[in-house]
Amino acid sequence: MIISEIFNRRFRGFRVIDLVALTVLLVLALASYAFKTFAEGMGADTADVETQIAQEDRRIRLLKAEIAHLDDPGRIERLSGQYLNLQAADPKQETTAEALPQVALKPITPAAPKPAASATPSTSVAKPDTTSTTKPETPAKATPPASPDPTVPAASKADDT
Repeated sequence: MIISEIFNRRFRGFRVIDLVALTVLLVLALASYAFKTFAEGMGADTADVETQIAQEDRRIRLLKAEIAHLDDPGRIERLSGQYLNLQAADPKQETTAEALPQVALKPITPAAPKPAASATPSTSVAKPDTTSTTKPETPAKATPPASPDPTVPAASKADDT
């Protein structure tokens, strides 16, 4: 019969079933080697990604520390006083919502000029860099008045005059 022929048939001195089994064994060995090599490559890629994640985590912690330093209220108060000549709000300047209409109606009185203090290097204003190659800003053109006639654009009337 056909099945008994497969087990008993010979090809160059070897049984066919032995040759088939040897071929299957070689294919399995090569496939397992290929999968092992592929898995090692993926493991190396995983290690690289984990290293990048650790570096990004360190960078995030550094940036958070820098933000905490830059947002420090004492630092901001010191810099605003040093470079912008700003001071803390006076409690006299605070008011309630009910008192706002009265404050709006008060006439504005100019503040008395402060006596000039001696200029020190820490409080002096830096002079602008005159060696800059940028163009000075040109004043913005005044926009023409709106046209009383809605069918005529304002710009075309301004150009006609």
